[in-house]
Amino acid sequence: MSDRLTSPGTILKRIRDIRPVVHSITNYVVMNSTANALLAMGASPIMAHAPEELEDLSIISHALVINIGTLSSSWIASMHKACRIAKESGKPIILDPVGAGASKLRTQTAQDLVALYTPTVVRGNASEIMSLSPGGGSTRGVDAMHSVDDAVQEARSLAGTLGTVVAATGERDLVTDGARSFFVFGGDPMMGLVTGTGCAASVIVAAFVSMEKDAVAATTAALAFFGLAAQKAIPKSQGPGSFWMHTLDALYSVEPEELDAKARIVAA
Repeated sequence: MSDRLTSPGTILKRIRDIRPVVHSITNYVVMNSTANALLAMGASPIMAHAPEELEDLSIISHALVINIGTLSSSWIASMHKACRIAKESGKPIILDPVGAGASKLRTQTAQDLVALYTPTVVRGNASEIMSLSPGGGSTRGVDAMHSVDDAVQEARSLAGTLGTVVAATGERDLVTDGARSFFVFGGDPMMGLVTGTGCAASVIVAAFVSMEKDAVAATTAALAFFGLAAQKAIPKSQGPGSFWMHTLDALYSVEPEELDAKARIVAA
């Protein structure tokens, strides 16, 4: 791990000391699982999209997650309002462009949110990240059709152009701000058999980013933490169901010192 980055364990300790509130406008499929992931790791979730309460929630939250997994016109309007409020109040915004590239609505919504609000972090699979680049790309529903290696140049270019951090997650994770790039190793293929593990990665990133100004350091730490939890879950798992149960247990039990010792982050 580069000495230019705040240690993952340091950030995890801050999370557990402060219990940051992460506000998510997210999809119906993952609300329960992402809320449980945040609770297990030591953060506090709020899932809300009603426009009438977004200003109040911004006051008490430490970060905003926008997840476009189940879009409607009213939800899109709430996403824009929440992003405007977060931007004005200086709260970090994490965009999860679920399924971008699969439909015009998803792709255009993600591109508009990126262009208008410059999210602190854009976290998606390789195909979703590529769909946001000028060259475009496609996905198969919410599944990646590309590897992280395919997306390296697009991710770096997108991050550098926008002045944001881009995280392309997959068999290994890439985190870049255009100037600094890191690979994060960990996780397990079983993650692909559980709905919403990518969405869980995004809310975990949000919790870490809310506690660390260096969004590259925070994002790499978050992904290393999630990957370690998955690795710890595998020996106890008999299939996808028990895997997710044990992953939640590991998110709860991983200690800062253990994370620092086992995080696998290398310069890309």
